[in-house]
Amino acid sequence: MSSHQLKQTSTTGMQEIGSPTSEELDDANLARMGKRPVLKRNFGLMSMLGFSCTILITWEGIVVGGPAGAVYGFLFVWIGVASTFVVLSELASMAPTSGGQYHWCSMLAPRSCMKLISYLTGWLTVIGWQATYATSCYLCGTLIQGLITLTQKDYKPESWHATLLFWAVAVFSVSINCVGGKLLPRFEGLILFLHILGFFAILIPLTYMADHGDAKEVFTTFLNRGEFPSQGLSFFVGIVGCIFAFAGGDAAVHMSEEITNASTAVPTSIMLSVLINGSLGFGMLLAMLFCTGDIETALESPTGYPFMSIFLQATGSVPGTAVMGSIITTMGITTSVGMLASASRQFWSFARDRGIPGWRVWSQVHGGTAVPIYSVLFTTVVACLLALINIGSAVAFNDLVAMSISGLYMSYMVVAGFLLYRRCNGDIGNARTSDTTVVNTVGAKLVWGPFHIPGIFGILINAFALIYMTIAVFFSFWPPSWQVTVKTMNFSVVGTFGVVIISLLYYFVRARKVYNGPVIETD
Repeated sequence: MSSHQLKQTSTTGMQEIGSPTSEELDDANLARMGKRPVLKRNFGLMSMLGFSCTILITWEGIVVGGPAGAVYGFLFVWIGVASTFVVLSELASMAPTSGGQYHWCSMLAPRSCMKLISYLTGWLTVIGWQATYATSCYLCGTLIQGLITLTQKDYKPESWHATLLFWAVAVFSVSINCVGGKLLPRFEGLILFLHILGFFAILIPLTYMADHGDAKEVFTTFLNRGEFPSQGLSFFVGIVGCIFAFAGGDAAVHMSEEITNASTAVPTSIMLSVLINGSLGFGMLLAMLFCTGDIETALESPTGYPFMSIFLQATGSVPGTAVMGSIITTMGITTSVGMLASASRQFWSFARDRGIPGWRVWSQVHGGTAVPIYSVLFTTVVACLLALINIGSAVAFNDLVAMSISGLYMSYMVVAGFLLYRRCNGDIGNARTSDTTVVNTVGAKLVWGPFHIPGIFGILINAFALIYMTIAVFFSFWPPSWQVTVKTMNFSVVGTFGVVIISLLYYFVRARKVYNGPVIETD
């Protein structure tokens, strides 16, 4: 059925029955961008807000990241992330599809270079999300291992133990994702409640029981444990942990075809998530800094996580510390469920548009559950294979973190740059055209969605977002210390651009013959 026919049918239904439902309007708007609705819209605003908030899991990430970045680093990252999320929200409101960045690139880029740039943007997003999901599972595995170390004094942690725990988390994630129906939305709604409740369950006993540090020490003392030649350089390298705590801001974007009122609900959930998570994260960061206790003891914690030592110093109780640590670990495990959903949907969408080898398999949607099962399983297998790196390399975690930052932020940079160019030239219309007009896809008219920052303020936010993203990507490739050895080297640049080179080879051998940007399915 063509887009025109779909709209005629919708109009007839309105005349005979009444106003169309939100889902019918979403499907009609999707058809205007050339896509057939094949996924079920089981998410609402609250469940998507839970999805977005728990994907970012910022206050838990700040605890895991320790004191690196400190107060001013967090504030800088929070402002930068907020500006980046504004740009993503504008684009998601214009074209709410699971493809996200590569689709936006195809609609904004010049026709002469659209195919290649859109293709590379798609692969950067694939790299970023596959690494982000793997990192989430890795963190959960090592958190569980840290709790075992805390409570069992005779336990000797081995790297392969963390890998097995990683796989257990991945199995849990795939089991929730493959059920389909309303299980995932309800699960995410529940986790939003636990996300906020858990914050207070840790903040209150921590601040009540711990000895408090001096405000001057918290706000004026800078550390340079990496022995960088300047404090400024140390500051920017140190904010990578804060950047990762906000990673995955485009998660809701890739679920756009499974939410009602997508053009407004997705931007709303994205912006509320940065507000909620930023506030909770900043509060937890201040609490941790004031309640740190002996910083050297915390940094040398046998659990591998300084926050567990901080909790132990504050409470003086191993069981109490284990409970507080279990809250964070549980939230991390539940986050991996949403990470898998977003990573698999982005992969599925790119396969649907023929950008990935074997796209006929990965683009299939299981009829009974309306879930792209093969893409979910593929993403899980990739993560489990990446977990094997941990057995032979102690720096695997830092490299995976850096790859998730570089992949996602580079994809954001591409679309943000094209959006800034288009908005400065006035190429984007301020109002939607007729219901039968194809918009916001390859070669079609560009129109703003319901969420839009007009005028000079939109331009300034867009420009600042590009500056922030450039800083984030640049320093994600830096090693954690100035004295670089094989063990401290950051190999993420090799992983990121290695995948890009391989994808380019595939492009010139095969993909350029089958990939033409987002496929128009409704003609």
